[in-house]
Amino acid sequence: MVDNRPHLATRAEDAALLAAHLAGDRDAFNELVARHRDQLWAVAVRTLGDREEAADAVQEAFLAAFRGASAFRGDAAVSTWLHRITVNACLDRMRRARVRPTVPLPDPATGGAEPADPVDAYAISELSLDVTAALRQLPTDQRVALLLVDVHDMSIAEAAQVLSVPEGTVKSRCARGRIRLAGLLTPAPGNRDAAAYVEKTKMSTSATEPGPSAGPAGKGAR
Repeated sequence: MVDNRPHLATRAEDAALLAAHLAGDRDAFNELVARHRDQLWAVAVRTLGDREEAADAVQEAFLAAFRGASAFRGDAAVSTWLHRITVNACLDRMRRARVRPTVPLPDPATGGAEPADPVDAYAISELSLDVTAALRQLPTDQRVALLLVDVHDMSIAEAAQVLSVPEGTVKSRCARGRIRLAGLLTPAPGNRDAAAYVEKTKMSTSATEPGPSAGPAGKGAR
């Protein structure tokens, strides 16, 4: 049986920090930023594919959260609320500037990353560059859904809250995105991360590929 107590404790701590911020604690929001900055950066940089745009989007998201904290109703986790604001900031920047993901993520093995930057290390640690590059070729809605569910291990319900869409829509976007990824990925010999993801996409879509009359596909649920 999965022990959810650490997750619940983190959620309670986040809620307490936000409440303290609203009560006038000047350090509470900075603590929230420190707790969630790296993961929100990872979402932004993979969504936008550009480090500077991602940094600006995260900054905009935290500013919006700071100013709009009083509107938080507590119907979702604070982390989910912050992810929603960050994703919206990314999508807004893409709509305004027509940002296209063209800048490759750095690879520490080739000296492209800055070893002292923990944010960059987090942003590239979970998927191989092959998978990251393939994700950039997906439609935005599918890419964001897969980033939340497959990369950042959100449940379908949490991703639906972040994206403000029904759970069935998230499942459908994930299923269609995995089908596209399975066709795009041709991992090089020895690239175990990419190979494992190819197998995952094949297993999760083999029995659920949407047909002409199919409704939301359903292998993205946890």
